[in-house]
This record gives sequence, C-alpha cells and structure tokens, in this order.
Amino acid sequence: QVQLVESGGGLVQPGGSLRLSCAIPERTTGNYAMAWFRQAPGKEREFVAASGWNIYYTYYADSVKGRFTISREHGKNSVHLQMNSLKPEDTAVYYCAAYSTTVSNYASTTSRAYEYWGQGTQVTVSS
Repeated sequence: QVQLVESGGGLVQPGGSLRLSCAIPERTTGNYAMAWFRQAPGKEREFVAASGWNIYYTYYADSVKGRFTISREHGKNSVHLQMNSLKPEDTAVYYCAAYSTTVSNYASTTSRAYEYWGQGTQVTVSS
C-alpha cells in the first residue's frame, strides 16, 4: 500500500495564496500520474488538477484555471499545488492522489482512476 504524504494548507484570507505538496515515498518504484481533489462540507469530492508523469501534461478544473498551478519535479513522484487568488468557495479538504501508469502524457481527471490517496489537508479561505 502506497501512502501519500501531504503538507501545506491552512487558513488564508480571500485573495491570498497557499501551496500544497505531496510525495510518494522514495522507496516506491514506478511512474505515477498525480492529482489533487477536494471535498467541501456537504458536497461530493471534485477534481482540481492533475499531472502526468511527463510534467508537461497538466489538467485543471474550470473553476481553478488561471489561479492554481500544479507542478512536479521531473523524474520525481511528488507534486505541488500553488493556489493563488483564493476564494471562499475554495474552502475544502484537499486530497492528493496517484496511480501507477506507463502512459506519460496523460492523467485522469476522475477519482476512480486513482489508487492511492493522502489523508487530506484543510484549506480555509475566510476573512
């Protein structure tokens, strides 16, 4: 079982920024597509952003395009989510997710494709 390790999150005012990070333990071999999902109270989990293990292939939900940036270091199974211009509606628990793949230029945007999940980190946007 692969356990993803998340960091970041917290409380920020509207318009502020936060950075989330997630890593697969270094002893884990293989290549992984990685993504962020979020779940707000009373709502279903939704896709936020994803990256293939080829770092040039990224995908975003329409609600975060232009504000959030997913990035990863080439050749490493870790991912970051830079969140700028945060809004109260971005408040949620954010989950990192990953699945093993041989396809470098694609990452799924659906949660059922992801095998491994982090424990979640709270992001609260409030004045």
